[in-house]
Amino acid sequence: MKLIFERSRKGLRCATIRPLEVPSHNLEKKYLRKDVQLPEVAEVDMARHYTELSRNAFGVDSGFYPLGSCTMKYNPKINEDVAALPGFTKVHPLQEEETVQGSLHLMADLGADLAELTGMDGMTLQPCAGAHGEFTGLMLIAAYHEGRKDTKRNKILVPDTAHGTNPASAVMAGFEVINIKSNEEKGVDLDDLRAKVGEDTAALMLTNPTTLGLFEKNIEEISKIVHGAGGLLYYDGANLNAIMGVVRPGDMGFDVIHLNLHKTFSTPHGGGGPGSGPVGCKQSLVGFLPNPSVIKNKKDEYEFNYAKSSIGKVSTFYGNFGVMVKAFAYVRTLGADGLKEAAEHAVLNANYMKAKLEDIYPTEKRFCMHEFVIDLQKLKNETGVSAKDVAKAMIDKGIHPPTMYFPHIPGVIDEALMIEPTETESKQTLDEAIKVLRELYELAFKDPAYLQSAPHDMAIGRPDEVAAARKPIVRFEGEY
Repeated sequence: MKLIFERSRKGLRCATIRPLEVPSHNLEKKYLRKDVQLPEVAEVDMARHYTELSRNAFGVDSGFYPLGSCTMKYNPKINEDVAALPGFTKVHPLQEEETVQGSLHLMADLGADLAELTGMDGMTLQPCAGAHGEFTGLMLIAAYHEGRKDTKRNKILVPDTAHGTNPASAVMAGFEVINIKSNEEKGVDLDDLRAKVGEDTAALMLTNPTTLGLFEKNIEEISKIVHGAGGLLYYDGANLNAIMGVVRPGDMGFDVIHLNLHKTFSTPHGGGGPGSGPVGCKQSLVGFLPNPSVIKNKKDEYEFNYAKSSIGKVSTFYGNFGVMVKAFAYVRTLGADGLKEAAEHAVLNANYMKAKLEDIYPTEKRFCMHEFVIDLQKLKNETGVSAKDVAKAMIDKGIHPPTMYFPHIPGVIDEALMIEPTETESKQTLDEAIKVLRELYELAFKDPAYLQSAPHDMAIGRPDEVAAARKPIVRFEGEY
């Protein structure tokens, strides 16, 4: 398709700018651009350009999106309608508290709902993404140890199957990262954990189920080991969709948790945002939560509360409020029973797909949770077709590729595809995806070159990924 600049023709206009109705102000020349190069197009050209762009974008509303560890579930449109209500969209974060009682009420109730669902005692809605939530949670942990004058605790333990943001967030928060190996069952190696935990351990970051989609059955023992050494247990909430309403991280022994409203609670990812990463904690850390929190005062009104021991603000205002509204609508629409049923269906769908594929795509033998990992190393050895090749070929079939090469455990899982169907997909959709994956497996033996050059039917074929990374073309250089 043509770029908007390639559609440009001198003299065309989309809109007529109204005459200036306020006193003009002339900026100094040093602040002015000498030449503002913008495309000149008619309104109809602009509308067609962006419509064409939207058709080339793939989303959950376009087709099956089994992106492992991302929980790309369908977002009910009623959530969008609720978030678009004027009472929510026409408020400003600097308004007086008494003028935004409805918004504060919603934030207070959502925080309470999330705390109850996860087994926590306090919750902040400020963090604007999952990794932002991780950073906030780690700052709580740092403040907790500092408040107890236990400043030697400068290490965060991170399993080798953890999300990449875990070690990154830990380093940003000023900690040193210590890697914990996996055992034969792909869980935390307890012997390695015992050997590395100590007086300098601030916390262990963990998600349960793990990134392999397996429930960490030794979680109670892990909790005893970490807490016995004086450390805390941090829950990465990326995989909460498998257990919400069934079991609570707080009851497993976790002290701090972040959630992903844009995953588990069915608010759109929106092309990389907006997100929301609320953080919950046990009572011993509540005083350190970011300021301000929303409380109900003696007059039965909602107001902001500022704690002296807080780590401070982590967001300019109070987080991504529109995402909170959508999550609140989702939680209240489903209720406790509905949230549990959603988790159960997510687990059922994943195990159904896994069972229908495991005769040709090796995977863990035991039941998975909401996602599963297939290992294509044997297929690559026999045909030369890699996990990436299969993923690229899925694009031509109208399926978004699963997460590739994660988790990557050298010598254990090298050619991984992580599949998460979510609870919102029908058996018909799952059966179609299973058929595609089986057909691609057969094609790998008959015509491996076809898969190695896929996709073939998209606007853009297989790019030179090295050249794209090292010599990116990020702006239009032609005439317009």
